[in-house]
Amino acid sequence: MNMLDDTVDCRFHTALSAPARAADIDAADDLYGWLIGSWDMDVLHYRVDLGNARRRGEIHFGWVLEGRAVQDVWIMPPCREHHAGLTAADTMYGTTLRVWDPALRAWRVTYMNPLTGQRDELIGRRIGDDLVQIGTHANGTPIRWNFTDITRDSFRWTGVALAQDGVTWTLEAEFHARRRR
Repeated sequence: MNMLDDTVDCRFHTALSAPARAADIDAADDLYGWLIGSWDMDVLHYRVDLGNARRRGEIHFGWVLEGRAVQDVWIMPPCREHHAGLTAADTMYGTTLRVWDPALRAWRVTYMNPLTGQRDELIGRRIGDDLVQIGTHANGTPIRWNFTDITRDSFRWTGVALAQDGVTWTLEAEFHARRRR
């Protein structure tokens, strides 16, 4: 990489990142700001039950786009150099962009994993103590992603999809995250 590449890279990251939530987003509407930082996660379910497989991952969250969005990167297994030789089913390297929509008074959530082609669209709101994101997979399958058991330093994340019977919700992923110190 030459010096010009380093300058462009630095400018891009500076332009993308934001130090905090935009002033025009009320604190009561700030559903995701508490996530800012880096997290380690235990993967209990990712398309299949992994409770005995002891899979790990990492998640990184940051304010972007002048503080009007929170972007993250979900990585499994941690340390991207360990991804060589693994199948797409064994890895996750995707990003979520959560953008505040003042007209909707909710967060528009888009997740993409370029390796698998997964793309999901959801709307995020607080329901009680939980953060619930409701939407669809790209194929139209209804999905619900939930942040539950939320503390300052931990959370549980589950993703479920509606089965073809239109009644049964099927667990697709479950992660338990801990904030890095």
